[in-house]
Formats: sequence, structure tokens, C-alpha cells
Amino acid sequence: MEEQRYFEDLETGTSIETGTREITAADISTFAELSGDYNPLHTDEEFAATTPFGERIAHGLLVLSIATGLANSMGFSSGSVEAFTGLEWKYRGPVKIGDAIRVHLEVLRKREMPGYAGGLVTFNVKILNQRDETVQKGTWTLLVRSRQTARTIGNF
Repeated sequence: MEEQRYFEDLETGTSIETGTREITAADISTFAELSGDYNPLHTDEEFAATTPFGERIAHGLLVLSIATGLANSMGFSSGSVEAFTGLEWKYRGPVKIGDAIRVHLEVLRKREMPGYAGGLVTFNVKILNQRDETVQKGTWTLLVRSRQTARTIGNF
């Protein structure tokens, strides 16, 4: 677990890489139940075998959700990130049962917010599988507080 990072700690070019997490059939089933997305590509082995993937694949949003958890598990955002404010995202390849994913984040830019102790930090993000293939990528923009304990809430 890394130490918590605040707005002033995150400089352009700062990189963070998470540990890995294996995607399981149970993850896919649980996500289908939670989201209501029972697309047979994810839930039906026989159907999925007839697709170009040849087998069931994880929901793209499941992989993205797990990626946010992996990033949070690093500890850098616990208590300092107050909102996930933006997302630009591309899906580049399937994630199959048994694949192990990890997340690489790099600070792209940051902008102080008037009337707020902190500001917006935009990260370039890549989700990589165990073969170092980028399966998803894009940017995440987060509202990150500064080390100041007192703050004035302003318009975000």
C-alpha cells in the first residue's frame, strides 16, 4: 500500500502502477447480477463459443470497475480523492476468464480549483493484461484535495 497523495504531491509525469487481479467466472456472474447485463457474450458459454472471442469475456465496465478498485487499493487516493469527475475511455481488447489485469496511471495535467483546497487531476490510464497488452485506455479526471484541512466548498 502506497502512501496517500494529495493535489500538491501529484506532478505531471508522476506514474503509479497497481498490483494485479485475476478475473474470474464468479466476477462476471456477480457483475451480471449487479448490473442486470446478462448479454450472452458474458454469461453463456455456448453462445460465446460462436463469437470471434471463442469464449466468455468480462464486461468492459466490470474491468473498468475493477481497475478503479486496484487504483484505490494503492492507498494514494484514499481520503484525498473526493470525486471521479470525468472519463474518456476506449476498449481495445477482450479480458477473458483467468486474465490478470493491472493499471498504469500517469498524471497528464492538473488544475487548481478556485475556492477549493485542491483541484482537478487528469491521469492517462492503461489497463494491461498479463501479456502487457493494453485492453482498455483513456483518461480519468479526479477532484483531489490538498493537504490543507480547512477548505471552502466552491463550484466544481
